[in-house]
Amino acid sequence: MRLFVTLFLVFLLGSGVTGAELELIRVSDDGKGFVLAESNRPFIAWGFNYDHAPEGTLIEDYWDNQWDDVEKAFREMKRLGANVVRIHLQFAKFMTSPEEVNSHSLGQLKRLVRLAEETGIYLDITGLGCYLKKDVPEWYDELDEQGRWQAQARFWEAIAEACASSPAIFCYDLMNEPASPAGKRNEKDWLGPPFAGMHFVQMIALDQNGRDRSEIAREWIRTLVSAIRKHDQKHLITVGLVPWSLDRPGLTSGFVPEKIAEHLDFIAVHIYPEADQPDDAMETLKGFAVAGKPVIIEEIFPLKCGPEQLETFILESRKYSSGWIGFYWGKSPEDLRNGKTLGEMVTLAWLEMFQKLTPEILGITSSNTN
Repeated sequence: MRLFVTLFLVFLLGSGVTGAELELIRVSDDGKGFVLAESNRPFIAWGFNYDHAPEGTLIEDYWDNQWDDVEKAFREMKRLGANVVRIHLQFAKFMTSPEEVNSHSLGQLKRLVRLAEETGIYLDITGLGCYLKKDVPEWYDELDEQGRWQAQARFWEAIAEACASSPAIFCYDLMNEPASPAGKRNEKDWLGPPFAGMHFVQMIALDQNGRDRSEIAREWIRTLVSAIRKHDQKHLITVGLVPWSLDRPGLTSGFVPEKIAEHLDFIAVHIYPEADQPDDAMETLKGFAVAGKPVIIEEIFPLKCGPEQLETFILESRKYSSGWIGFYWGKSPEDLRNGKTLGEMVTLAWLEMFQKLTPEILGITSSNTN
């Protein structure tokens, strides 16, 4: 009975709000975190990337015929304590030409936003995905730099117009892991190397052409932010950065935090701590907390370390981070306890850790329940 009551309280309090009480989220006055705009209560982003189904299918490929699965996943993520869910929208599913938007996909997105409102969950809407190379239309790859940027701006105009009035939007994430070119790339070579069969890194240009890489990134950000602000002046905007975005020797993305933060509301970084380099993740995080903007870890998971080490990192990283977004792939802890693969065991350990940490991260105490 005690376990049931605990889980019920987490369900009620995990986000600090219910569906009927969702408030706009803004940056706090001191610029270090987030607050709910009306009540001024602190807001910590705590949730999941809901980026694909258990078998790896992207959401646009199953939200027509398996909507019940989407609803079930959102209610389960809420039960686990999440207040933010990050969804990943594929460019090709929303744009049929450089100007024309797929009205059906836009309608499904609006349906997803309503589901978020009903469940009391905020959405981190990440756009412009080209994760499956086979789905990327030829016309998109053939656009030059400015043509591609304008098509991307049209995408964001449509998304912002559809979502502007909803209180369930935490932020718009312009792109997952963009990179600015160093030198000149091959024609149509817009995507980074695949990981697990998907292309998560994407180039914003193919030719540096003598320009400063960070200035290319700044101009790209300005272009897309301007497109969003035509329809939505309220919701937060960020971009999902790889950890090698810092201005250090070796591989860099060109998206140096302090150089590209001006037109963003906060910094989002993806960090996977490594077991044999326990201090590196914290040093990397500190490098992103230098732009005078809040920072969240938008991707985190025990991919390269054990759950215990990840738990320690999350708790210690509260000095620099105002949020953590892990992963949920459609299977609950109860489902995973019957799993047989290493991946299922790791995911189970992650979800159990997430549940365990929810009260501490979100400040839920016994006094909140009286």
